[in-house]
Amino acid sequence: MLRATLSALLLWSGSAALASEDIADQYPASLLYSKPVEVIPHVWSAIGATAPPTYDNAGHNNNLSFIVTGDGVVVINGGASYGLAKALHAEIKAITDQPVKLVFNENGQGHAMLGNSYWAEQGVPIVAHVDAAAEFENHGGGDLDAAQRVTKERAESTSVVLPTETFTNEYTVEMGDFRIEARYLGPAHSPGDIVIWLPDQGLVISGDMAFHERMLPIFADTITADWLETWDAEFEPLGATYVIPGHGHPTNMDQVRRYTKGYLEHLRAQIRAHIDAGGDLAGAYYVDQSAYTHLDTFEELATKNAGRVYEQMEWE
Repeated sequence: MLRATLSALLLWSGSAALASEDIADQYPASLLYSKPVEVIPHVWSAIGATAPPTYDNAGHNNNLSFIVTGDGVVVINGGASYGLAKALHAEIKAITDQPVKLVFNENGQGHAMLGNSYWAEQGVPIVAHVDAAAEFENHGGGDLDAAQRVTKERAESTSVVLPTETFTNEYTVEMGDFRIEARYLGPAHSPGDIVIWLPDQGLVISGDMAFHERMLPIFADTITADWLETWDAEFEPLGATYVIPGHGHPTNMDQVRRYTKGYLEHLRAQIRAHIDAGGDLAGAYYVDQSAYTHLDTFEELATKNAGRVYEQMEWE
């Protein structure tokens, strides 16, 4: 059944999104937004909401994945709170008796790191890229304030806990039946974004390198030209068969290429034409993005993205 589900995902044509930001909670029995599913044998993911963080989704709006290696469990993403990390651990314990031996934070955002407070309490080592750790050290307090404001008591016991280990380029783990490569491929969506590459399985847990069901957000420090360069030089050559993105259901390279690289190239082309025609920032907000209106968070992000790309390209 699970393999059939994955096959259906890989054949998805993109005519309709598989996730909806209108669904408040898919797993009321848990603080998690959805129950973990086995993407390929021994690799699981609890798919988060494609909406922004809300009280109903408890801030679980990214994917929390784990690998049951045969000699322990490796978790990818600390989670957005102590409670979410604890809820994920409960699901892991229901699947296997193997202990959690390692946690990776895929970036320095709150929903990747605030759950470190739970994992550190369990004595589990936590690994992140050096830039992601610095980002969380500088902004983790603000992330915690935002989580407490939005999710209220669901953020109880959450605190800012930094990773116990950092790396710059690659952190490789041989555990059980798996070779697990945490790789920093280069500048992408946010500082310290990493991917988790399973070369023997052809699966990449891409984090925010790749989006497809929801519109990607462009932050003030997201340099889109650099993201595209990293994609072409490092991410695409992995040749992944399976992709677990940072947000949305597992899919394939065609889908994330269309909605990440394709979207960035489209938006940059629209803004370039606008600038060449003498257009200003006010007009940049209204460039054509109609091909992407079906993506979740389009209404929240499209105009912001256009404005930020204009501000970058004005000086390129």
